[in-house]
Amino acid sequence: MSRTLAKTHSAQSRAPLRPVRLGPAGVLVEHRADGTLLLRSPHALQPYPRALTERLAYWAQAAPEGIFLAQRDAAGHWRTLTYAATFAMVRAIAAALLKRDLSPDRPIAILSGNDIEHALLGLAALHVGIPYAPISVPYSLVSQDFKKLKGIIEILTPGLVFAANGTVFARAIAATVPPDVEVMTTTNPASDRPTTPFAKLSGAQATPAVDAAHAEVGPDTVAKILFTSGSTGQPKGVINTQRMLCANQAMLRSSLAFVVDEPPVLVEWPPWNHTFGGNHDFGLVLVNGGSFYIDEGKPMPGAIEATVRNLREIAPTIHFNVPKGFEMLLPYLRNDAALRESFFSRLKILFYAGAGLAQHVWDEYQELAAATTGERIIFLSSLGSTETAPAAIACTWETERAGNIGVPLPGVELKLVPRDGKFEARLKGANITPGYWRAPALTAAAFDEEGFYKLGDALKFEDPADPAKGLIFDGRLAEDFKLATGTWVSVGPLRAAFIARCAPLVRDVVLAGADRDDVAALIIPDIDACRKLTPDLAPDAPAAIMLADARVRERFTRLLEALSDPSRGTSGRIRRAILLAEPPSLDVGEVTDKGSINQRAVLAHRAALVDELYAEPPPARVIVAPSLPSPASGGGLGWGPAAQAS
Repeated sequence: MSRTLAKTHSAQSRAPLRPVRLGPAGVLVEHRADGTLLLRSPHALQPYPRALTERLAYWAQAAPEGIFLAQRDAAGHWRTLTYAATFAMVRAIAAALLKRDLSPDRPIAILSGNDIEHALLGLAALHVGIPYAPISVPYSLVSQDFKKLKGIIEILTPGLVFAANGTVFARAIAATVPPDVEVMTTTNPASDRPTTPFAKLSGAQATPAVDAAHAEVGPDTVAKILFTSGSTGQPKGVINTQRMLCANQAMLRSSLAFVVDEPPVLVEWPPWNHTFGGNHDFGLVLVNGGSFYIDEGKPMPGAIEATVRNLREIAPTIHFNVPKGFEMLLPYLRNDAALRESFFSRLKILFYAGAGLAQHVWDEYQELAAATTGERIIFLSSLGSTETAPAAIACTWETERAGNIGVPLPGVELKLVPRDGKFEARLKGANITPGYWRAPALTAAAFDEEGFYKLGDALKFEDPADPAKGLIFDGRLAEDFKLATGTWVSVGPLRAAFIARCAPLVRDVVLAGADRDDVAALIIPDIDACRKLTPDLAPDAPAAIMLADARVRERFTRLLEALSDPSRGTSGRIRRAILLAEPPSLDVGEVTDKGSINQRAVLAHRAALVDELYAEPPPARVIVAPSLPSPASGGGLGWGPAAQAS
């Protein structure tokens, strides 16, 4: 396939775009005297239901035999539930939940990941107005001290805790769940405390009380509490109301208009404790009568193979993923014709979120699609947060390069406030949270005097002369810092440029330099990619030894040489770096449960390494870029893709 791909770049540019019905774009802009801009869609938000499970009831009548949920069983066969069967089980489970003393004061906590029982329990809670909180699995299974899980359980005060496998979650439950709280499992009940089998709930009988409770559910009813990933601090419980969920799906239907014509089919792994997987994607399937195939794979070695197997069998109509997921799937698509044929056969859109997508990944997907089907597949993205349900700004047109997040969706108002040479983004709309769970001070601080939610992101225009061409992410404001010269360093764009230049050798980078003369870097390397530079070393050689190898250091020295170009100015060049052999830690907050790096936490916990970066003379493990000629000599190096690591 590699020889074919080498010939298809020009074919890609000639290949037609696969037809897909997307919603209208456009933006209205209001200019204020202080430089603030207000942006909104010229299109009205369409009506939406008062409660999300109204759509489940609708599809149970309109398409009772349609497959809603599917998951592989222990034997590897697909276990499926139709809309009619799902609704019947949801009503039965809801009846059992109503017999317990569950309420906003005693909600439901779900510790385990995506599975059919998780979906049924969550839908039953939504149906009768009992809040529930799906909690990040790594807080139970990766963390060693359970600090974040303890904090979440304390603020939630749950009346019921569910974990699919009692044995797997036994340590986390014992360490964090009070003994008087009911614990429920699907398999392997806990041996040290009373445990309710999930089958006891699903085997209950629906009663008139279920319909009565459902009738009381309204737009302001708390649907779920989603805890932020903690990329800028301790996880906060974001209140998600029925209005947020339902309005946001109406916004998505307006932008991804084709889902109204053809129910979407998803093969999905993103966790439901995150707003992307649990609200955006799951809700899109439910509201539009589609099919959700639960993918137990993950974008990591040893787990991506499960995703590949599923995509060979089930052809999606939409592929939602994070950039790392797209990257890890590429080699399999490149080398497996059967996978390519299935994957692209009825795909309407590719959609990334959560981070920036590397341009070479974007380009290769288009090349693969064109070579396989003769058509390109449109690549889209959007911007939002847990507090925005999540979609707020979205791109609904073809762009030439990755990074365009579009314009505000119908029903969303975007305020761009000038701040330190950037535009700070703030949002208002029916999809915005009313606040944080049991945290009034945090809630008050999250909104401005006009009621706009302060997103914490900076945005800029793709074309300042034409706002309708969309917006570009311009970094997290909390991560930016000033050099000793007073020059601002925009961490987001510089970090993205660094990772792109060093691909595939770098997974992430933490930038230092506050009150220093220059920017320096703590590099989180891709260990597997770096090992390819030292083929004669033992495969199990410690990472520290491999990273200290002269060949690895020489490659990064060359990369830093390009990245320290004097023509970039002090805020855009990186002169020194250290390769981190020890990965970021979840327990100390350096990395979030979804893999995002907390820049401030890494700098705080590795302050000694930061001091080494700036020590004179530099210690041995500090990689220093060779001196370059000044810009006047014509010796500067650019940041273009031609200089990327191979």
